[in-house]
Amino acid sequence: MALFLGIDGGGTKTTCAVGDDTSWLASATAGASNIIRVGEAQARSALHEAIRQAARAAGVEPRQIQRACIGTAGGARPQIAEKVRHMVAELVPGEIQVVGDTVIALQAAFDSSPGVVVIAGTGSIAYGKNARGQTARAGGWGFAICDEGSGHWIGRSAVTATVHAHDEGGSSILLQVITRAWAVESLDDLVRVANATPPPDFSSLLPHVLSAADEGDQLARTVLTQAGAELAGIAKIVIGRLFPQQPNVPVAMSGGVFRNSALVRQVFYNSLRSEYPHATVGSTVIEPVKGALRLARRGA
Repeated sequence: MALFLGIDGGGTKTTCAVGDDTSWLASATAGASNIIRVGEAQARSALHEAIRQAARAAGVEPRQIQRACIGTAGGARPQIAEKVRHMVAELVPGEIQVVGDTVIALQAAFDSSPGVVVIAGTGSIAYGKNARGQTARAGGWGFAICDEGSGHWIGRSAVTATVHAHDEGGSSILLQVITRAWAVESLDDLVRVANATPPPDFSSLLPHVLSAADEGDQLARTVLTQAGAELAGIAKIVIGRLFPQQPNVPVAMSGGVFRNSALVRQVFYNSLRSEYPHATVGSTVIEPVKGALRLARRGA
């Protein structure tokens, strides 16, 4: 029986799946393994943990894996791909393919068919492929200058919204949940942490922003509404480049922002359909690791 391994190496978590020719055998999750965000040591530790746990759950050894495919941000860059390949090869002796996270997400959503996938996790990006095999992307240029609608963007925007509200003499649940999350007692402490070097992990604030929105906080809801509109905006760019004359474009969502916020999903859908009314937006948030496993079965 041939054994295959797929990995989605994200900026918040790493998901690993083991399967045979036809079946999904087991999966496991570990910490972040995006080298760009967490560095090589943490990436290596998370990858190894995810591989060992998934293999153990499947009742196999990592050395039995014949082919593996790893999708990660920056995976299209040769220097990043080589580092990730070397880390995985320490456990898996078989063929190892490293690709961008957009590639495995698109594969999970549409197999080899045309479509556009929008990823909103720690970072964000839209990526698509048309019937002629042409590809295009929008966004995904890093949290310092881009990644609108991502977990990082939402966390940073929430902090910005709270200080602006303070300037205007207002207060909100959002300020309370952010100060608790960062274990600070005052607005001055919050500003100090937010402006620290290196910068804090703004994406860690995402669940707290979601909680505030669920409690009815208007600032939090405004931030999430803006996130949905930004994500629709990058999807529209890719659709316009790849499908200018095609009314019915399949669109998929991926990532923790979409998965955990019904408001972001709804705004994304409404904004996208306002310009492309015949776009078909999948109702479920896809799991990129399924695309990685599919590519591992297929081979390089």
